[in-house]
Amino acid sequence: MPVALDIRGRVALLTIDRPEALNAISQEVLDALQRHLDAIQADGSVRAAVVTGGGEKAFSAGADVNDMREATREQARAFAQRGQFVLARIESFPKPVIAAVNGYALGGGCELALACDVRLAAEGARFAQPEVNLGILPGWGATQRLPRLTSPGFAKEMIFTGRMVGADEALRSGLVNRVLPREDLVDAAVAMGEEIAAKSAAAVAASKALVNRALDGELDGNLAREVDAFAHVFTTHDQREGMAAFFEKRAPRFEPS
Repeated sequence: MPVALDIRGRVALLTIDRPEALNAISQEVLDALQRHLDAIQADGSVRAAVVTGGGEKAFSAGADVNDMREATREQARAFAQRGQFVLARIESFPKPVIAAVNGYALGGGCELALACDVRLAAEGARFAQPEVNLGILPGWGATQRLPRLTSPGFAKEMIFTGRMVGADEALRSGLVNRVLPREDLVDAAVAMGEEIAAKSAAAVAASKALVNRALDGELDGNLAREVDAFAHVFTTHDQREGMAAFFEKRAPRFEPS
């Protein structure tokens, strides 16, 4: 199986398990990610997911060039659409997804991290969009997600030059949320997943959907959607339980997702 699934409490750990290929993302990897996401969404006991790479070197070195080398225009279009579909699934997934970037995150591997909700990086992690060196451009979302996450100028520099960005620079730019020692990375990501899992799944899912729309430029409409979502949660068990627990000075017992 090119992607291993390990359930740790209320957190699903997804590990791209192709270390001999620096965890390059093949069609089989995309298919496995999609199957695992479907299973995680259906499992009410799982409240968050972590994505990482197997081995010591790479989170993912990107889309498998073997799948692209002789591609026609239409085959290239289908390959880009397939990758975008799976990454959009992660971005819109109702449960939070945390990237634990343990090494190189290049090309499609960087784009995979960009599609996650939170990015934690090991001290030795490296990020790049090196597609320009192959005479192509990013096709799985970097031209859109990277400037939204960092800045248009920083994104253009990365994409135009293909240069590699270290973990500290990634932190300063906003590309990652936190930098950790490699040996602590996955445990810290799972711990963050568990922290989120203790919250209301309905509130987290609604918040994720709203934040994902925050940069589309439609402030008035997005604020109206926030009001609707805020009002809706007052119809839920989690709102009544959360506020009761606050006044009773105890931990809330939220419903499973």
